[in-house]
Amino acid sequence: MKEQVAELVNESIQELGVFVDDAYISNEEGKKIFNIVLDSEEIIDLNKITDASRIINKIMDKNAKLLDDADELDIFSKEKGDIE
Repeated sequence: MKEQVAELVNESIQELGVFVDDAYISNEEGKKIFNIVLDSEEIIDLNKITDASRIINKIMDKNAKLLDDADELDIFSKEKGDIE
């Protein structure tokens, strides 16, 4: 699943300096959630997540069959550890 999503969106979001790290389905509170985890060589700020989410949402809308009848699409960044 990760490979399919990455193939669809990585080229479009590369200018933001982010890429797909993972994509998976989870069940939370009775809802089927399609999760896309983004990563970067740098810390991803809220503006980058917002911009990437807009791009990814448009692409996923055109490829709805990949969403596997999920109730929601959740796009978030991988957490970075504390930098000392």
